[in-house]
Amino acid sequence: MKGKKGVRVFMTSPHGRMSPFQQAQMFSLQDANIHNIAIEGVFDDCQDIVKAVSNDLQFKRKYKIGTVNSINWARLVAQAVYYFAGYFQATKSNTEQVSFTVPSGNFGNICAGHVARMMGLPIDKLVLATNENDVLDEFFRTCVYRVRGSADTYETSSPSMDISKASNFERFVFDLLGRDAGVVKRLFGEELAKNGRFDLSVDPVFAMARARFGFLSGKSTHADRLTTIRDTHQRFGVTIDTHTADGLKVARHFVQPGVPMIVLETALPIKFAATIVEALGHEPERPAQFQGIEDLPKRMTVLPADAVQVKTFIADHVS
Repeated sequence: MKGKKGVRVFMTSPHGRMSPFQQAQMFSLQDANIHNIAIEGVFDDCQDIVKAVSNDLQFKRKYKIGTVNSINWARLVAQAVYYFAGYFQATKSNTEQVSFTVPSGNFGNICAGHVARMMGLPIDKLVLATNENDVLDEFFRTCVYRVRGSADTYETSSPSMDISKASNFERFVFDLLGRDAGVVKRLFGEELAKNGRFDLSVDPVFAMARARFGFLSGKSTHADRLTTIRDTHQRFGVTIDTHTADGLKVARHFVQPGVPMIVLETALPIKFAATIVEALGHEPERPAQFQGIEDLPKRMTVLPADAVQVKTFIADHVS
């Protein structure tokens, strides 16, 4: 996208809630067509703004707005390929099954796994791993979906999962409820807006989450991440990032004899160097292209968690 004629990119991120490396990766982009907007809030606030912009059809059509994160169906279609690739590498025949564990906060990547399984890929279990922001783990344990506000969303050492409103979750609930759009609209558009939660625990469909769709879940904490990073490094000589550590910790609870368990690695360890140092006593390997990235000049704009102000910023920089 950098420097592309006729293309302008507006990226939202939670102000002060990313690692120094992540900030440097985004904010060091100096191209005139790239606009970083640091939102005074959490990741959920950023997503709410993206949805508000997308739902303003007049604004969207006027400025030809599209989205490229996991809210966009095309992103999920592309990610579904990973599950097929992983399956073919872990098996020798099409009669074998595998399970996947996915670190997840936004239910995007694992939703792609759900799509792959619905397409017929022989996936036994889809194991969802959360950090301390365990909204999704709570649902798969209790069938109560209870979102949290910004003040109750923890800042953790696996920050890409610091999410309390999973933007792709409606897609799975749609399948879980027999693709009844009216019920999904009531749950997410009315009950969630009014009560901040909905409860399917007495609905027979709850059992289907595991029996028909293969979902299991677990939670990992900062202490778990440190232990898993140390253990993986000591046993295999491999350094993993904090999110992958969450996945690996949870995966170990659900390994079954004869069924390969594939844990999706989600980020470079150098992105979360402080936690790696805490776990191992030294920084992780830094790829050559990222040497000195934190020292590069940065360009970004800080805005409040207000969709109107973000739309004004977009309009001012598109004209």
